Amino acid sequence: MSLESQVMDAIKRAMKEKDRVALDALRAIKAQILLSKIEGKGVEIGQDQEIVILQRMLKQRKDSIQQFEAQQRQDLAEVEASQIRVIEKFLPVQLSDEELETEVRKIILEMGAIGVKDLGKVMAIASKTLLGKSDGKRISEIAKKLLA
Repeated sequence: MSLESQVMDAIKRAMKEKDRVALDALRAIKAQILLSKIEGKGVEIGQDQEIVILQRMLKQRKDSIQQFEAQQRQDLAEVEASQIRVIEKFLPVQLSDEELETEVRKIILEMGAIGVKDLGKVMAIASKTLLGKSDGKRISEIAKKLLA
């Protein structure tokens, strides 16, 4: 089942349950999918693209939370956090730091990377391999630590 049809089913459930926060988050996901289709001239988007869309939405909301908390607007930060929980339901299970470190270490060994100069190569493969399982920032931090 495509992300779009999953989101539509979830929208129907949220409407029946009168869950306003979930409904807003789901409508935002649907809008991003439609935008991607328009940009792709009606071509169906693949699962990798769907994951990228969801991760971008998560990052935007996390950034918003930081800004709201800096301005002592906890009410708005809580809304963003609730939307994050809704969006995360459509992403693969996120790896723990230990699991992520194990995966990145395996990639480094397979590539034979030996120093920070190989970070770009490691990140290219790790980003594709771990797509949706972790965000790029965490992958980068662990790769830098292991290559140092």
